Amino acid sequence: MKNLFYLLGIFVFVTIIGATITTNESTTNAQPVYEFQIVTVVESIVPNGLGRSRMLVANSVRDYKEFTSTQTEDDNTRNKSKRKDIRVKDFDETKLLNFFNIGGIRFQNIAANDALVTSKLNDMSATGWVLESVNSATESYGGKGDSNGIYVTRYIFKKEVLN
Repeated sequence: MKNLFYLLGIFVFVTIIGATITTNESTTNAQPVYEFQIVTVVESIVPNGLGRSRMLVANSVRDYKEFTSTQTEDDNTRNKSKRKDIRVKDFDETKLLNFFNIGGIRFQNIAANDALVTSKLNDMSATGWVLESVNSATESYGGKGDSNGIYVTRYIFKKEVLN
């Protein structure tokens, strides 16, 4: 009879320890936390080579909460953030070539831009960043005689933050 109680005690002890270990493991398996980096490419679609094309990466960090206000029915106080406080002056700016020159569309310029952007994307990958998303858009008035426009592409990268 003593052996039965002894074995039952060991069984209960092992069960409690196993449940505790399982609970601790499940609470320590938290979702990963990521940091993000955006690379923006602005390519000019202005004839005669008059536009400016650039690849931009911010080197400064801004906390959006500092420049955000919440509007409610009772409190609709507008956000009074100053533009100079939001503006980033610490960024990488890579010169790109315009799509057009005086002779029209310049395919060599597009290939050159592709080579520079590819170099940046490869560098980001080599330093541990993972391409999460790509968004692109064009902006142009589009009316009669419109000769201005830009093509914007945003490459959004993520990297796991290690604690």
